[in-house]
Amino acid sequence: MTSWKEMEKVKIPSGIKVALTDFELTIGGPKGELKRSFSDNYVSVSLKDGEATISVSKENHYSKSIVGTWKSLIQSMINGVQSGYQYEMKIDYTHFPMRVSVRGDKVVIENFLGERSARSAKVVGHCSVSVKGDRVFVSGIDRYEVGETAANIERATKIKGFDLRVFQDGIYLIGGN
Repeated sequence: MTSWKEMEKVKIPSGIKVALTDFELTIGGPKGELKRSFSDNYVSVSLKDGEATISVSKENHYSKSIVGTWKSLIQSMINGVQSGYQYEMKIDYTHFPMRVSVRGDKVVIENFLGERSARSAKVVGHCSVSVKGDRVFVSGIDRYEVGETAANIERATKIKGFDLRVFQDGIYLIGGN
């Protein structure tokens, strides 16, 4: 049997609650609570003395890549419950004024390139989307849900069959954290 070797440690800041049950890590903070499953044959997570330790039982390239990925995921979860994530997008049109609104778990884009039917983009998870003037703000505590929602909005206004040098209408990502 091989011995466990510690590979990476992630410090848990004060004010952040962390619990590990079976393979599910729960991290709670002032903004909310996130859960993620960390299950693998050769890599494990343990909590001790205000640190999350990611260790391996068999050192190989696969295990080392999983360790780095899990460290990044845990740090993203901690940042999310501490300060959250927000992306800013710009509504850009030249020919036809777009109307963007949020209805339930969808972002509805009307009058895009003069189209009669509305386009829609799905809001993923527990993200909140707000429209202020020509800006769209996507915010939440899960980095991947916020990023996927912003990508869905940008993808909904993709132009096909037109010269992209002339028709630059769309909703584009301009900033975020």
